[in-house]
Amino acid sequence: MEKVDSIAEEACTWQTFKLQERIGELPFKRLTTATSAVVAMTNNRGAPVKTFHCDNCGMQVFFENTVCGNCGWMLGYQPQLQAIASFSPLEPAQPVDGEVAAEAAEAVAEPGPGRWRSVRPENEGRVFKQCLNYWRENICNWMLDEREPHELCASCRLTRVIPNLEEGNNRVLWSRLETAKRRLLHSLWTLQLQPVPKMEDEEAGLAFEFMQDLPHGERVLTGHADGVITINIAEADPAYREQAREQMAEPYRTLLGHFRHESGHYYFDRLVAPTEWLAPFRELFGDERQDYGEALKTHYENGPRADWDQHFVSAYASSHPWEDWAETWAHYLHMFDTLETAYACGVQLRPRHEGEQKLVIKAPPVAAGSFDELAREWFALTYVLNSLNRSIGMPDSYPFTLTTPVLEKLRFIHEVVNGKRKAGMAAVQEQAA
Repeated sequence: MEKVDSIAEEACTWQTFKLQERIGELPFKRLTTATSAVVAMTNNRGAPVKTFHCDNCGMQVFFENTVCGNCGWMLGYQPQLQAIASFSPLEPAQPVDGEVAAEAAEAVAEPGPGRWRSVRPENEGRVFKQCLNYWRENICNWMLDEREPHELCASCRLTRVIPNLEEGNNRVLWSRLETAKRRLLHSLWTLQLQPVPKMEDEEAGLAFEFMQDLPHGERVLTGHADGVITINIAEADPAYREQAREQMAEPYRTLLGHFRHESGHYYFDRLVAPTEWLAPFRELFGDERQDYGEALKTHYENGPRADWDQHFVSAYASSHPWEDWAETWAHYLHMFDTLETAYACGVQLRPRHEGEQKLVIKAPPVAAGSFDELAREWFALTYVLNSLNRSIGMPDSYPFTLTTPVLEKLRFIHEVVNGKRKAGMAAVQEQAA
């Protein structure tokens, strides 16, 4: 399934760093046992996971932090626990003479993944190491079990092409791309939609390529094709992104939004195209077999259909059923992530005027009873978020109108995702029994 014009083969070779070439292609192996996977799934259903705290001092920290600003302990994200944990270095063995002492000091001074312990009860008896891109490149904060054969974490192993880090601001742009990708992956793990790296499964796996425009004017197109998500690194530049948003008359354009949208194309191929969901998809979104290239050409030449705002979440969604799915998928992840954060923070709304929407989020969205419940919470929350933004002179944080047809499409995605998640949980529980 082609969703982006083919990129010239020379583009891949012009990008100077391929991660698999830098560290060697390593086999993917998950150390988590079936039993611990069941525990993780159970915990995900009831525990708020979008606020984080230092395990050592209790200070609130953020998903992207690497050091606790209060006590100085190193922080690292554990995807299996979906938590930021605090780590302290394991002390080297006590030297027995001066020569051994010198060797030990030299070994400690050398850069490397280190050996780290965590005070979290779930990590008792385990030793951890930093991702290669944590200790060497300083663009990651994920940890691995010391026994894992990989040097890269589960997130960084999905990236197979990065730009030339010796050019311009590319290192900063790469860091922003990886940060947005990790946020996407956090949501996918919560939904039990962990992607498989292409190095493990070439046919069904996922890979990311972060590329820049070529010197001779060839443009790298952000898009998805056959399990490869390509993102032009210019999208990580806020000035470029805002200019593009203005030129394309978009109300919303973010780096995380790009990741969510393109991941929608990947999961359409996994969750819908080869399943019984395809027929109801066509009833709601349209027939995806219509010519994709011609549909986009018509959209860009003539603009969106006149009544797009009555049937689609965005103007671009009206261009083709694939794009309608991807745009709606991205909005579902917007809803899911924001409501999860609101639940974790204990956000409640008790308006002073009768008739205004109240909000009490009783459970994280992954454990919500129905899509209608999520929608009610979302309408109440976004009204307040937009009102707060307007109070400080900022654009609406969620500048979209969800009509009945759009809500039905969101409901469909909710049912597809929940069906996949519940099937996965049942399979793991059966394996553990």
